[in-house]
Amino acid sequence: MTLNGWLQILVFCGIVVLLVKPLGGYMYRVFNGDRTFLSPVLGPIERGLYRISGTSEREEQHWTSYAAGIIFFSLASFLVLYFLQRLQGVLPLNPAGMTAVEPNLAFNTAVSFPTNTNWQNYGGESTMSYLVQMAGLTVQNFMSAAVGIAIAVALIRGFARASVKSIGNFWVDMTRCTLYILLPLCIVLTLVYVWLGMPQTLGPYVDATTLEGAKQTIALGPVASQVAIKMLGTNGGGFFNANAAHPFENPDAISNLIQMVSIFAIGAALTNVFGRMVGNQRQGWAILAAMGVLFIAGVAVCYWAEASGNPLVHALGIDGGNMEGKETRFGIALSALFAVVTTAASCGAVNAMHDSFTAIGGLIPILNMQLGEVIVGGVGAGFYGILMFIIVAVFVAGLMVGRTPEYLGKKIEAKEVKMAMLAILCLPLAMLIFTAFAVVLPTGVASMANAGPHGFSEVLYAYTSAAANNGSAFGGLTGNTPWYNITLGIGMLMGRFLVIIPALAIAGSLVAKKTVPASAGTFPTDGPLFVGLLVGVILIVVGLTFFPALAIGPIVEHLAMINGQTF
Repeated sequence: MTLNGWLQILVFCGIVVLLVKPLGGYMYRVFNGDRTFLSPVLGPIERGLYRISGTSEREEQHWTSYAAGIIFFSLASFLVLYFLQRLQGVLPLNPAGMTAVEPNLAFNTAVSFPTNTNWQNYGGESTMSYLVQMAGLTVQNFMSAAVGIAIAVALIRGFARASVKSIGNFWVDMTRCTLYILLPLCIVLTLVYVWLGMPQTLGPYVDATTLEGAKQTIALGPVASQVAIKMLGTNGGGFFNANAAHPFENPDAISNLIQMVSIFAIGAALTNVFGRMVGNQRQGWAILAAMGVLFIAGVAVCYWAEASGNPLVHALGIDGGNMEGKETRFGIALSALFAVVTTAASCGAVNAMHDSFTAIGGLIPILNMQLGEVIVGGVGAGFYGILMFIIVAVFVAGLMVGRTPEYLGKKIEAKEVKMAMLAILCLPLAMLIFTAFAVVLPTGVASMANAGPHGFSEVLYAYTSAAANNGSAFGGLTGNTPWYNITLGIGMLMGRFLVIIPALAIAGSLVAKKTVPASAGTFPTDGPLFVGLLVGVILIVVGLTFFPALAIGPIVEHLAMINGQTF
């Protein structure tokens, strides 16, 4: 580890923190229906969309109606994306002549993007036409991000409102998020990326002749616009198979920094939105502090592991950090930071191959996803995920002081705790059960490029990434098979809908409750004691659940490498 490496990490953290309050304030005004500087331009468009869709900003929904809207919208998104892929061979904007995507891969991709997972069992430049990339994948990058943010805002209203039945209007929340937040930011980011050298064209692929005289086809396309929402919406799902390791998706260190900041910006700002909505911004800063503790710890361990290098390489007399699978233009520090950022924030983009990380370096991305990606997390998803842990934490605090648990004046009772635990435990259910089947069934084992603990880690990473709606891949696993396409798709659905439905049920329960005034026995939730409790609860719950699997995979591999063994 070097001073320069840590300075790069601190610069990133500083920029994210500086964005929290201004971006959070703007988002608060958007979801509160207040006038913003974009209202004169976008207001008429917003009202026109409401008239076309038959809704109104004055109509609000019970949590069941809100959840139904999300489910039906996600189903429609799945069907549109599935048929776009199946019909792409006869659709326009296909200069490379891509044929129809085969059914089980089309199913996996059609589930992946509406769930904000963006798992790629395909090479974008060799599988998807421009039309599918734009009208299918990029549109769903916007929509899935807007849905996640809308759910987070609905749950926040559960704590902010009292003695009412409604938690907002899904169609209004999604429309405002897309129009006022995602689209304007993405337009700016797209222009910046084009300036930095990313392609943005509908022209055909370019044929070139190399210095050796060989023929090479250079893939181009509407790259910058997809990368903008890919990162801002914590989607992943790159235009190219190599994702952010491809120079057309990530030209230099400046674009790398902008992309990392984009990944964290909205998720971090939601903590400020929360504080403003509940009338106490210290509450939001406390949640961000808990996220920050987990994030810095993960970065430190991952950076240390990669900077320490591979014991097997050291045994050959070669010193230095682990540069395998990393690009020299980013180096170890930024590669480790990018890996932690993307797996903490449910974004499948990578600028290095996680499969080439050391055993402990690769463990951190897996653990980040197993935490439910509550370290800032996917836009919206990370925030409503950490609120599930907060409910469990205040329940534990209530037991310690011998009184009914409270959070922000709302009594936390059996229903809320049950729903929170259901949301938390559905993730290990999907991650571990499918992993167990895949490593014993011949159809699953046949896709593993490595044996032993490393091969187990590859499979565990795949199902962890799917259920956590992350979408990054460890590498070394052939995922484009019927078994993995279907089971990973099911894992994505479980990780999305078995979390959001309990979250909305909690919102519906809390919004109907009266606010209880704070008393001398109320546990403070805006200071360091609460931050420590929340971090402890997260680590204990996740540690007890996943430690056996991690011990079989990366931990055993690390111990074996120390003893000179490899797999």
